[in-house]
Amino acid sequence: MRQDGRDGGFPRHETTISDAATDSGPGVIPMHANQTASQTIAIRCILALLWGLTGFTCLGAIETRAAEEKHPPVAVQFSLDRPINAADAPFVLAATDGLYSSEGLAVTINVANGSPEAIARVAAGSSDFALVDINALIRFRDKDAPPVKAVFMLFNAAPYAIIARKSRGIHALSDIEGKTLGVAEGDLSIRLWPALARQNGIKAASVKQNPMSAAVREPMLSAGQIDAVTGFSYLSAINLRDRGVPADDLAVLRFADYGCEAYGLAVIVNPAFAAKQPEAVRGFVRAAIVGTHLAIKSPEHAADEVVSRMEDGSRDLELERLRSVIAENILTREVKRNGLGGIDHIRLERSIDQVAEDFKFGKRPTAADIFDDSFLPPLGGRLIN
Repeated sequence: MRQDGRDGGFPRHETTISDAATDSGPGVIPMHANQTASQTIAIRCILALLWGLTGFTCLGAIETRAAEEKHPPVAVQFSLDRPINAADAPFVLAATDGLYSSEGLAVTINVANGSPEAIARVAAGSSDFALVDINALIRFRDKDAPPVKAVFMLFNAAPYAIIARKSRGIHALSDIEGKTLGVAEGDLSIRLWPALARQNGIKAASVKQNPMSAAVREPMLSAGQIDAVTGFSYLSAINLRDRGVPADDLAVLRFADYGCEAYGLAVIVNPAFAAKQPEAVRGFVRAAIVGTHLAIKSPEHAADEVVSRMEDGSRDLELERLRSVIAENILTREVKRNGLGGIDHIRLERSIDQVAEDFKFGKRPTAADIFDDSFLPPLGGRLIN
């Protein structure tokens, strides 16, 4: 089975997605600058209903459409940090359901080899936006680099987890002492392990780390060659069940359940692009929010769209992943209270401190260095109904 996680190494794979489907096959949707007027108007009416914005009526949408036909859409390059999987559903839907085009954007989606590479693309300007692990951005901002910031938080809770076999004596985090932990090359979860271990009174030195490639992480655990692995909960745990490991033999120890403050996947933007095209940034964020609403409302449709753009995806697996992501990483209590896309600045400061337990900052960034909330719509447009 192909590993399609975000927290291990994967071969580079380029995917182009725009706002209209054709019969060109999975993974590639040719770009069309103008959708039909009826589709665009319908999307704008949906946005109006979701946001309840005063004066944003269907009549206004018709007038806006006429204005858009006189101006070409803003071309946007958007990088994913790994090949498409269910976590990307909001952005796939934003493309296929016409949300980008309704914002006057022509978005091309490409794939980088991990968050560091995706961040580097945005910093260099070869991509305008990217979906990356916010904690990788925190480490990046310690360098003498462009002031790249996140503008939309997709994962309110990081998916970091230790996935263990109960049959090997691991039922809770405290049971990990004295065990062997498989760690894939490039894994992001292990970077927060020192803070998590200290916070929970675990002797980190008693846990043996076994480095490995991402391709053998789940096979080695399913074969009983190691006791547990680090990874993303919605990837490794589901992959293991797909390999035949009984669900009741898996202990999914989510870092967020043990005091980890980390946020997860976020959209970042090139600072020069944001300064030159602020309305395009706001439009991209709005499309991401509506795409997230749609994925929550209709995960089956979202999974279908995602799988149709994967090389060898399983609809059942991606639907299970998406439901896991929505329940555990997106629709947290914080999001239900404060809406999609934003952050709690005090919590982000605490999470930066946790990153610092395994990373020596030359100059510690602040929450304001990492996240810019000025491109988010008003709270009423981000609340979950």
